[in-house]
Amino acid sequence: MGRYLNSSTSYVLYKNETMKPYFVDKTKLLSELFPFLEVGNTHICITRPRRFGKTMIANMIASFLGKRKSENGLFESLNISQNKEYIKYKNQYDVIFIDFSKMPRECHSYREYIDRIEENLIRDLKKAYPDIEIYEGDSAADVLETIFEEYDEQRFIFVFDEWDFIFHKDFIKEEDKKQYILFLSNLLKDRPYVIMTYMTGILPIAKYSSGSELNMFWEYNMASETKYSEYFGFTDEEVDELFERYEHNNENAQISRQDLRIWYDGYTTKSGERIYNPRSVVLALTNNNIGNYWTSSGPYDEIFYYIRKNIDDVQNDLALMISGESVQVKIQEYAAAAMRLETKSEIFSAMVVYGFLSYEDGKVRIPNKELMNKFDDMIQKEESLGYVYRLAKESERMLQATLAEDTQVMEEILEYAHNTETPILSYNNETELSAIINLVYLSARDKYRVEREDKADKGFVDYIFYPENKKDPGIILELKVDHSPREALKQIVDKDYKLKFQGKIGEIKTDHKILGVGISYDEKTKKHSCVTQWL
Repeated sequence: MGRYLNSSTSYVLYKNETMKPYFVDKTKLLSELFPFLEVGNTHICITRPRRFGKTMIANMIASFLGKRKSENGLFESLNISQNKEYIKYKNQYDVIFIDFSKMPRECHSYREYIDRIEENLIRDLKKAYPDIEIYEGDSAADVLETIFEEYDEQRFIFVFDEWDFIFHKDFIKEEDKKQYILFLSNLLKDRPYVIMTYMTGILPIAKYSSGSELNMFWEYNMASETKYSEYFGFTDEEVDELFERYEHNNENAQISRQDLRIWYDGYTTKSGERIYNPRSVVLALTNNNIGNYWTSSGPYDEIFYYIRKNIDDVQNDLALMISGESVQVKIQEYAAAAMRLETKSEIFSAMVVYGFLSYEDGKVRIPNKELMNKFDDMIQKEESLGYVYRLAKESERMLQATLAEDTQVMEEILEYAHNTETPILSYNNETELSAIINLVYLSARDKYRVEREDKADKGFVDYIFYPENKKDPGIILELKVDHSPREALKQIVDKDYKLKFQGKIGEIKTDHKILGVGISYDEKTKKHSCVTQWL
């Protein structure tokens, strides 16, 4: 065993994962790889946002397939043990596992980085196959081919994690990227010693391999490929099972099943299956606390990085998405790797690849509350976002005025919103009006779960503010165009909308303090009017 060849590292790391209380068994993926082991020379690349389980799956594959003196029954209790070919493939192969995110202590150039990797690999091969003769200047590919010829056609499985890590380092130049692609191509393409390559990363390889260097790879991403989707992230059924464990393990459970859905659900596979952010779900259940776990590793400016290069083009769509709407966009699969993200399509494509937006049926949206909180932070701090920033800054005053029934201030803020003269305020449809309402009530999300009910054939959209603290009042907000705010308020009363608080939040009863708010917009006078009433 060596640092890369049949290393114990992947085994130890995967074993540690299986012992955690909220481990999810994804070993059925192994059965999908078995046919490739018979065919040989197969190359698979899985791209997903960070923290979506790529490394754990890579460790699982290396642990299961790699030769080990003592495997200690790690897989006997897992799903793969039910496969009739389980024994045939378990621990039968020489596996070369390289985590490309591991760097030497002092590394200031691509040459230092790649030389260390190649030297370690050659050292491992020499130790495992001591009889081979290595010549000065031999590459790792040369050594592997020598082993294939001299050791009865000995072949290898390659498991590469974080293949694109080096592209994010400041010292890497465009020429270095080309050299790195050539290194991978020379090591893997059309080599008789390759049984299978399983490679993970965030960025698609096709962007960097503009020619034929790595065209042997089959690439699988979340947006455009169905295959393997269920193995990265948690499905609804898996989160149901984890939540049952959580309730069993915690006498004082602070998290509801709905909390997990609101905060961490929202990603969608090509087949339409809902996917939860796995890191956030596990940490929330482990800590018995809902929080920003995935996004905590990067501040809001990580999102702003993509938007800042063309704020004018994305501003209106950003306002719509923050209001909970989906926005039509043509995803450019490889735009995330571009150094200059300038068009709206490129910007949103990159944000999909990195997990800041989800993509479904030709539209992008903010997937969940965890990400929405980061977008909220951004629009309240970045003045360059123009009217979006200005309206968000008014949101605290709007909420206070609403609860105080100060309709004059409410109307002033809405007039201010209208006078920003942005195209979205043409109010051509209910979506645009709802976007503005969301912006002027943005700060309400700190204290309320704000939900909308779509009434496509009955006018505009109403909002229900469910308080996080049961001592706070609930709010029902109804919008009307070319009708009086009294009519909006009458609809709230006549349709008994306060009953909607029952069932949604069990601790709120019909006698709980609930404020009805009617807001109207007159297309002729271009004026907003507001009325309030405690229900």
